[in-house]
Amino acid sequence: MKVAVIGANGQLGTEIVKVFADETVIPLTQNDIEISDIGSVERAFANVRPDVVINTAAFLNVELCEKEREKAFLVNETGALNLVRVFERRKIPLLHISTDYVFDGAKRTPYEEIDVPNPLNVYGASKLAGERAIQANCSRYYIVRTSGLYGHAKCIGKGANFIEKILARSKEQSEVRVVNDEVLTPTYSLDLARQIRSLVMTGEYGLYHATNNGSCSWFEFAREVLRLAGSSTPVVPVSSKEYPSEVRRPAYSVLSNSRLATMGLDQMPLWRDSLAAYFA
Repeated sequence: MKVAVIGANGQLGTEIVKVFADETVIPLTQNDIEISDIGSVERAFANVRPDVVINTAAFLNVELCEKEREKAFLVNETGALNLVRVFERRKIPLLHISTDYVFDGAKRTPYEEIDVPNPLNVYGASKLAGERAIQANCSRYYIVRTSGLYGHAKCIGKGANFIEKILARSKEQSEVRVVNDEVLTPTYSLDLARQIRSLVMTGEYGLYHATNNGSCSWFEFAREVLRLAGSSTPVVPVSSKEYPSEVRRPAYSVLSNSRLATMGLDQMPLWRDSLAAYFA
């Protein structure tokens, strides 16, 4: 199998390149392709015809998306549309990464693929627009929504991940204050990369949720991070109201890997086990 990975040097892309190491991998970074420019997409794929393209590129900074709405939609919607315009003509399947932020958090039980999205912020709205552009214009696609990604490679769009920030704060402060009223499922990028490999091998196109299993608040996640790190710095739960933000975030964005489970393909570990594996 020949696999092209867009965003190959990012947090998730790095792991995808690794898990496909026994296949033919075409790693593409921002120096090779700018998805918001259809000419760049055309040039990047002028002389290659992969069996599947995995797109991890996106405008990920949630706060900046609010300030730069036009850029958010240019990358997250138009970028997705540019990919499918090029790939559909060449009959190349696309796997595209999306987000739990397409939901508003009102449900309070894990969101399934059949649930109706209702994003609260520009990032979520632009990613949902990208999903719909793919669904309307592409006959061979996988859309994979995930949540709370972390990994060993740097996230190019956001810098340090949540774990690194918590560890840094634990060394600088007498206590670490973390919100306890936003619930999600932190997801280890290596687990997601392995799940993506299993999925593309099936040829079963469509919309999927893929996160680690279980759920927690950011406070619970931070507490487990410091426990595994052997830190004695206390973690204090606080309300998100203590950290006013221009960005509205879903209070509950847990995803259910319903479709993967139905197919017998859900291989995502519990989030605590994955966090321990990350530290190991």
